[in-house]
Amino acid sequence: MSIHEVDPVVVADWLAAGGASLVDVREADEFRREHIKGSRSMPLGAFDVPAFQDQVGREPSRKVVLLCSSGARARQAAQAITEAAGAEVWLLAGGLQAWKRAGLEVERGTNAPLPLMRQVQIVAGGLALLGFILGVLVSPWWHALSGFVGAGLLMAGVTGFCGMANLLQVMPWNRPGGPARAGS
Repeated sequence: MSIHEVDPVVVADWLAAGGASLVDVREADEFRREHIKGSRSMPLGAFDVPAFQDQVGREPSRKVVLLCSSGARARQAAQAITEAAGAEVWLLAGGLQAWKRAGLEVERGTNAPLPLMRQVQIVAGGLALLGFILGVLVSPWWHALSGFVGAGLLMAGVTGFCGMANLLQVMPWNRPGGPARAGS
């Protein structure tokens, strides 16, 4: 079988007619922030082709449309499906961003946490600023805090491993069902 890209307006028509199922492969926190009404969350990070086939196989008359933010992760999931199962898969061309650009509605989670990278930026920026202020007001040794944070960001960029992001990811507000956050 093959992978087909479909325009968001066409997918919206399919949904209105009951002829499609949407599978969102973005991570759970992204899905909680905003998603297309009626879509299912099956994050790419834990994507399982047999589980996918089991869930969508219950609706054989519907086209299965994969989506993510821009289309790259959905394509990865589609390739895994076609390689493992030879199934026909449809992709929402341009992902959720194209859906929104087409003026189509999304559901927004009012209690979803800030995106993880924004959390990292807030914490890293706050620690660097704190190190600078304490270095000026208390002791120059506090400048080491700013240097430590800068070194951590540099290593995260070079290696792709961000310890701060990993730490923030396990915080209660970032877990499904975690404490509600206002203003996110």
